[in-house]
Amino acid sequence: MSRRSVALFAALLGVALVVAFVARSDTRPTVAAAPSEQAEPAVGEPAPGEEEGRGGNLEAVEQVETTEKRLETLHEARRAGTLAVDASTMTTAPASGWAGEYVVNKRADDWEPAVAADPNAPYVYVVTTRYGVGKPCSGNCPDPWMALSISKDGGATWGAQVPLCACKGSGQFDPIIEVVPATGDVYALYMNAYNVVFIRSTNHGRTWSAPVRTYGKVSWNDKPVLATSDNGRDIYASWNGPQGGDPWIAQSHDFGRTWTQTRLKQAEDYYYAFDGDVTHSGQVIFAESSVNYSSSVGLSGTTRVHAIVSSDRGTTWRDVVVDSYPAGLQSTERADYYAGHAALSADDDGNLVIAYDAPTTAYGLQRIYTRRSTDGGLDWSARSAASTGGEMATAPAMESTGHGDVRMFYFQTAHGGDVDVWNVWYRSSTNGGATWTSQVKISDASGGAAYKVTRGFLEPYGDYGEMGITSTGKTIAAWGEGNSYLGPGGVWVNRQI
Repeated sequence: MSRRSVALFAALLGVALVVAFVARSDTRPTVAAAPSEQAEPAVGEPAPGEEEGRGGNLEAVEQVETTEKRLETLHEARRAGTLAVDASTMTTAPASGWAGEYVVNKRADDWEPAVAADPNAPYVYVVTTRYGVGKPCSGNCPDPWMALSISKDGGATWGAQVPLCACKGSGQFDPIIEVVPATGDVYALYMNAYNVVFIRSTNHGRTWSAPVRTYGKVSWNDKPVLATSDNGRDIYASWNGPQGGDPWIAQSHDFGRTWTQTRLKQAEDYYYAFDGDVTHSGQVIFAESSVNYSSSVGLSGTTRVHAIVSSDRGTTWRDVVVDSYPAGLQSTERADYYAGHAALSADDDGNLVIAYDAPTTAYGLQRIYTRRSTDGGLDWSARSAASTGGEMATAPAMESTGHGDVRMFYFQTAHGGDVDVWNVWYRSSTNGGATWTSQVKISDASGGAAYKVTRGFLEPYGDYGEMGITSTGKTIAAWGEGNSYLGPGGVWVNRQI
């Protein structure tokens, strides 16, 4: 995910506010009808007919700047001999019922994983954002690129890592992967520079379709999330775009062949989509957050968690504010790094649980909170704290199955809120999130990597991790650990046995 760095924001704040004043109004309704399909530009090219807005310019500069810095830290680590994970010096202490965490690639700088598990077959898929290693094509080849791993036995063993799409471009970012429940087809979204594209596989990831544009005439788009109906016909993608992080919905009702786009609102705050689901009855729900970048020193004002809901297959949408709170503790490397994450999942009965990080006081430590909905996301229960008080927590991931079987993990500090040491903790519920099991630490490896320290690791690596539930009912989780926001780091996986 490309989220704005505060340094860049401060440098360009004056220009951004001028563009925002001229280009924005807040008069659009939150409920919108899906428009007719629009002509599409070439993949990776700016789209005509739509003002780019301040977000596109700022985000594009930040993306290039961050990629260059991340590649620089990667090369420095490689020269110093500290990039690779040394399994011979690593020890694991798996929790009961867990296999123990392992790194996807010992010699790669992997960031922001996506995970999907087939509910009816033993296939599991993990995609990582890979920097500076083995470009998958010649010429104008992307860096980073999406590395795909496939397991045919529920995550016990894995095949060779291959490019999700060996497509040319300046860089691939923000992978999302899902399995269609009824067919086993695999759907994926990713950003080609600042264009979100869709691909699909009908043979368990062996081959993939050519990228299809989801964005029509929208000139830039960022941070996609994907949700699909049980049969795979109806596909919904939420991403932000012009004017400055406005929430958009792209949707296809022909298995991803063609797409339409709807801007939900012109918003003063910047929206980020983090998770989404489609219930068996067809209700569509996205979990999103909106943050305020009006301060030159980082986030300010009010952060909100939203459920973006459609009960009519994407014809109209409702923006439900689930919770609101002040900005939380900010990272010294990038102020918004810990803020505004949300995860959401629906069980087989259509009941929802949402998890999100929120501070107890302005600019204070965050906790993970959960809420429940039994009417498709229109109404929500009171918040309930899931993480430990007095620690800093961020970036929950969640998945559900059956009747009230909900599972989640999150990052949490290990030393009274000291953000120099983190771990990943897992909890589950059998009653739809009303109560939860005790915390289980699933980041259980020590040593072997430069970022592994006593009692944990130095920094979450990536704006999100993900989890899946295999066809045998076991949890598989993937997340990033690193030296810092700029890395290098690796994607780690743990699974129930």
